[in-house]
Amino acid sequence: MRNAGSEIVLRQVAHAIVRRTPRGSLSRAAASSLARLDDHGPERITALAEREAVSQPAMTALVRRLENAGLVTRHADAEDARATRISITEQGRATLHERLAQYDKLIGEALDRLSDDDRASIAAALPALENFVRTYDFH
Repeated sequence: MRNAGSEIVLRQVAHAIVRRTPRGSLSRAAASSLARLDDHGPERITALAEREAVSQPAMTALVRRLENAGLVTRHADAEDARATRISITEQGRATLHERLAQYDKLIGEALDRLSDDDRASIAAALPALENFVRTYDFH
């Protein structure tokens, strides 16, 4: 059974986190692409573009910016010599983890402002939320 307010609350949580993230060198698409590469290993530009729901030319431009910043590298695809794969660099990983630490800090500060009962309710909901993320494959 679905709770009609669930979608609204989850959307508001997602937007609140995005809105409060300090502006930095990484766009949302850049951070998401780096996270994908960090979690799943090298990818083709077409796969990254599909994952981020952007055009291939837009992803190519993003990868070029990330490459110029030293956050990713390109290398030949072992399965198709015409294609390249994109990998995250150590600098890219450090930049991504700094961004994730900012998210963690923001979320932690928000949790600290809640009552003990609200924090306990959120903790009790974590297994269901983890399953939700895994089922939907947000990341």
